[in-house]
Amino acid sequence: MDKKLSLDTICVQGGWKPGKGEPRVLPIYQSTTFKYDTSEQMARLFDLEDSGYFYTRLQNPTCDAVASKIAALEGGVACMLLSSGQAANLYAIINICEEGSHFVCSSTIYGGTYNLFGVTLKKFGVDVTFVDPDLSEEELGKAFRPNTKALFGEVLSNPGVAVLDIEKFARVAHSHGVPLIVDNTFATPINCRPIEWGADIVTHSTTKYMDGHATCVGGAIVDSGNFDWDKYADKFPGLTTPDESYHGIVYTKAFGKQAYITKATAQLMRDLGSSSSPHNAFLLNLGLETLHLRVPRHCENALKVAEWLEANDKVAWVKYPGLKSSPYYELAKKYMPGGTCGVIAFGLKGTREEAIRFMDNLKFICIVTHVADARTCVLHPASHTHRQLTEEQLVEAGVAPDLIRLSVGIENVDDIINDIEQALK
Repeated sequence: MDKKLSLDTICVQGGWKPGKGEPRVLPIYQSTTFKYDTSEQMARLFDLEDSGYFYTRLQNPTCDAVASKIAALEGGVACMLLSSGQAANLYAIINICEEGSHFVCSSTIYGGTYNLFGVTLKKFGVDVTFVDPDLSEEELGKAFRPNTKALFGEVLSNPGVAVLDIEKFARVAHSHGVPLIVDNTFATPINCRPIEWGADIVTHSTTKYMDGHATCVGGAIVDSGNFDWDKYADKFPGLTTPDESYHGIVYTKAFGKQAYITKATAQLMRDLGSSSSPHNAFLLNLGLETLHLRVPRHCENALKVAEWLEANDKVAWVKYPGLKSSPYYELAKKYMPGGTCGVIAFGLKGTREEAIRFMDNLKFICIVTHVADARTCVLHPASHTHRQLTEEQLVEAGVAPDLIRLSVGIENVDDIINDIEQALK
């Protein structure tokens, strides 16, 4: 039914379909474990021969309902919830990359993800090449190796809000026989559905707009079901050859289009954890119910603030893809005609100390290590979220030393602008 409904209705009604006498609101199944009548019933669950619930680390009815809603919103065949967006990006990569593997990644990504891919994963023998996402297809192709397993990028980069050319990245990935994985956190499926543009796997930090209220950390991975793993079986043995930890099951043969998410759940979540709690999934679902209402307001407010900043003589530069002056304006109109997000990057004329003094003088706009929730907030990435990167890495990631990240909320836009104006004074 979900595929016939609009995104607005899926936000409100998707995932949970109560039967006669059941709760109208998605319940919190706050239980670690589930009861069965016979040992054989439990054994079949552990062998992946039956579907059902036996331990919340792997599956839980509350989490599954919310995952189903997110899959429907993105137009995918399956989704899994995780404890954070970092965990989602980690699992998305290591589900198909093992020691000796390589993947290619856009350099303009969130600093935490950059460090995860460029430092931590290398310690486990998974190598990455960071590339300028604005390179030509030919130049991007030069980064690929025989052991390359994936191409990764952010639809809207954090914090520089650069727009990824999804179709270009998809063509390059598919020409080399690997999936395109994109992080759609900032745009959300309300503004962009990357699968429709050729992406194979979509990740989210649900902590941001999906939750929308800064109440719970979470992540999600959505599989389109479109990538043919068997066509490139030698590249992806984890999916196409027997898994001895499950009595030789072959995921692509046993689960078809559900193979990728089934493996990620049955194997990675089993061994590594990072599961979402039922209560966090419940709170996430409350946020999803108003996602289609909040996202347009974020975009409307952000565009007005970006235009005001661009016209202010104390502001040196503004990056927002909704501005006609943006080099990404046309790409934004192509992939996100209804708007991009509420995040603006800008710099002030003057010193770094003056930028910090500006932030310290804001009244209701708060300095927080967060972005993309209902409340307007501000951050200096080079000092905070990206401070682990070197000066060279900051430049590569599109993070200027004077960059201020402003996450515009859903308050009255005149109040937001007045607070910025008084702090500038």
